[in-house]
Amino acid sequence: MIKVLISLLFFSGLAFASAEGTGEIPDITFTWVGFSALFIFAVGYYFVAAEEKYEIDKAKPALFIGTFMFMLVALYYYLNDMNMDLVHTQANHLILEISGIFFFLFVAMTYIESLIHMGVFDRLKYNLVSKGYTYRQLFWVTGFIAFFLSPIADNLTTALILSTVLITIEKTRKDFLVPGAINIVVAANAGGAWSPFGDITTLMAWTAGKGTFVDFLFLFPASIVGYLVTAFFLSKLVPKEVPAFDITKEKKPEMAAGAKVVMVLGILTIASAVLSHQVLHLPAMWGMMFGLAVLKLYSYGLKLKYGKDHFNIFDSISKIENNTLMFFFGILAAVGALYFIGWLGLAAVVYNPDVLGPTWSNIGVGFLSAIVDNIPVMSAVLKASPAMDLSQWMLVTLTAGVGGSMISFGSAAGVGVMGKLHGIYTFGSHMRYAWTIVIGYFVSIGVWYVQYQMLGIGA
Repeated sequence: MIKVLISLLFFSGLAFASAEGTGEIPDITFTWVGFSALFIFAVGYYFVAAEEKYEIDKAKPALFIGTFMFMLVALYYYLNDMNMDLVHTQANHLILEISGIFFFLFVAMTYIESLIHMGVFDRLKYNLVSKGYTYRQLFWVTGFIAFFLSPIADNLTTALILSTVLITIEKTRKDFLVPGAINIVVAANAGGAWSPFGDITTLMAWTAGKGTFVDFLFLFPASIVGYLVTAFFLSKLVPKEVPAFDITKEKKPEMAAGAKVVMVLGILTIASAVLSHQVLHLPAMWGMMFGLAVLKLYSYGLKLKYGKDHFNIFDSISKIENNTLMFFFGILAAVGALYFIGWLGLAAVVYNPDVLGPTWSNIGVGFLSAIVDNIPVMSAVLKASPAMDLSQWMLVTLTAGVGGSMISFGSAAGVGVMGKLHGIYTFGSHMRYAWTIVIGYFVSIGVWYVQYQMLGIGA
């Protein structure tokens, strides 16, 4: 845990001198509140990482440390008769930062739950398992679906859906399930890296203005080539046999009336978010909330036509993963507190050209994302906003998104699949083939280097 904490402070402690126009912030790192906050963060993050061991949802410790650390800082300011306006201003900045992404995810999750309720993903699962594909063919099909679905649905939802498909196809053969699970995790994370809303880290970078919508699409070559390299090695481990599936015993699921319209509305909602952010200069969540309003109106029309039990938008809202949203709030609040105290200023030197420089620092961010979590790491990088050009911001987006695949619990997608394939896809089974992911990771960076640094494409 100490090594993890040191790594976190070293790589993600990336500071800036002023608080985004709010004036100088006093450095209180080496005070009782500074050390207390650091200790609270370390202990809290230990329970986040060990949620399976203690059977405690990661949102609970994250939310506790995030809120408590900030209150502790405010108490220190009050007891020492310091400028309380700074506390108020920083808290408001933090709330604004978090809420934009919070409501974006809220709407995206609502659409996904609506599609699940209307049988869209059940139909997808049936179509896959009834085609008579071999295990190896299913490996490639599920991988490509994960890669191209995660830019729209998000990497966690994509991984959960397709890992369910895996366990439906085969429940015991680890020579298919383990490589297949790793393949889905890597594909979902790589696919999310080139879409502004395919992963929380890319969404954070996009809403922070580190690149336009189109800028992130230029990461597609690095993302897909790195994924294909990893998938190629993994596919050699998967048998070519055809799984047993009796189609006569399986009833073909039907999508509910209006499901296709909801799919179209989902795409239009994403387009509305892009338009809001890039053209109208509104937060991206504004377009998403507009899309939610349209979905609510459509659900009312379905209610009048088919009855109240056909589709209730509030049922979909009640099923969204609130623990994920609470974890997101808590961990970003905790990182915000570390910045406010001054701890994140200790390692700003790593981005200096005479130390590591931006390229090697951003590569290190990918490894740190696997050990800790890409959300707090990316949050720290964005808060620091080191002097980097567009190509370097795209690199850190790539490494933070893809790097989490190197360890099973390094990304939300990996944690989700571990839960679905409990006892099959584990930390140990993942690490046996982690070398394939590391190779793909460096291949992705190599493609980025050729594209951005040598050819100047996308820079």
